[in-house]
Amino acid sequence: MVQTSADPRVQQKVLEKKREILDAASRVFRRRGLQSTGMRDIAAELGMAVGNLYYYFKDKEELLAFVQEGTLEGLLDLAVQVRKNRLPADARLALLIEGHVVLLNEGIPGSLAHLEVEALREPWRRKVQDQRDAYERTFREILEEGMAAGVFRQTDPKVTAMAILGALNWTVKWFRPDGGKTALEIGRECAELLVRGVMA
Repeated sequence: MVQTSADPRVQQKVLEKKREILDAASRVFRRRGLQSTGMRDIAAELGMAVGNLYYYFKDKEELLAFVQEGTLEGLLDLAVQVRKNRLPADARLALLIEGHVVLLNEGIPGSLAHLEVEALREPWRRKVQDQRDAYERTFREILEEGMAAGVFRQTDPKVTAMAILGALNWTVKWFRPDGGKTALEIGRECAELLVRGVMA
């Protein structure tokens, strides 16, 4: 990855450029599929020489790792905020679901790569998997609290959490910004359907 100056302004410019690259990558991923997209395709989308692209990311795997880490940092921040909330478990689960859909589909450029854990080698894969496990625990804990309070029906919290996360993560495959509904509207509909499915 590119070595940056200690100057915060330089670091900010590099981060902005990386986000611009991820935005372009996201468009190409949607058109060609993640596996069929190469660094040259991303560079072409940007109108950038491929050598300049390698200044920011040494290869596609590093780009994928950057997306994964950025996405999970955002999701873990969301989890912290939701856990602090004193609302009932069903309301907190709805907030988590809504925030997840918005973050993946509007907040993180290139978040289609969030699905591609298997494309990463160690040590990136382990770090990303640890972050994913920590985030999944938030869903399990809210489900367990809701079951204990009689708000949610009794289910296996791990299976339920994974089923919800599977549905939410898959939205990056079909959501389109010009599709007629915003990510927040989609998130609210997902929350209504998925929370209702676990209510007692």
